[in-house]
Amino acid sequence: MISKIKGKLIRKEKNRVIIDVGGIFYEINTPSTVSYRLEEKNGTVELVIYYYFTMEKSRVTPVMIGFIDELEKEFFGKFISVSGIGPKAALKAFDKPISLIAQAIEEANLDFLRTLEGIGRQKAKQIVASLQGKVGRFALIREGAKEEPIKKEIVEEARQILRRLQYTNKEIEDMLKKALKSKPEIETIEELLNEVYRQRKS
Repeated sequence: MISKIKGKLIRKEKNRVIIDVGGIFYEINTPSTVSYRLEEKNGTVELVIYYYFTMEKSRVTPVMIGFIDELEKEFFGKFISVSGIGPKAALKAFDKPISLIAQAIEEANLDFLRTLEGIGRQKAKQIVASLQGKVGRFALIREGAKEEPIKKEIVEEARQILRRLQYTNKEIEDMLKKALKSKPEIETIEELLNEVYRQRKS
């Protein structure tokens, strides 16, 4: 059983990375909130691994899901303990920081949980019923990753656009902070401004 993988990051996508470990290339699924926090290509990374098997017809396929640390992996384990949520569904749902998901569960914030990919109202209720009171400590996770250079450029471009729209500096910083906290995997100026708009409407 593989518990950790450390090697050179060869490719990084929204929900998948490829790591070179001594000439062996491992494909590892990752929540988008994990992928964006990893170093750029060719940097050394270390991931804690959740390992399971899928069965398709008569073929068994091993699957690895990577996390930054054991605490994130533990929360993932609790999340998939909810009836009807398997590793594949949980991977898609983890498109927001784990701390915010845990906080929403503890506060029974169904509206927030419904913003997770693949989670409807009934499933959100089920998650709260199963996990409320059990995941509070995960809300304390601090995901203090460095802001990627490309994201700095996007944020600065968004600032300039919002200034031209006559927003004050304080309003701009508040809007950008909320948008990036809600959707840290943002990669384009369009995504960032759309999230700013969505946050103002909510």
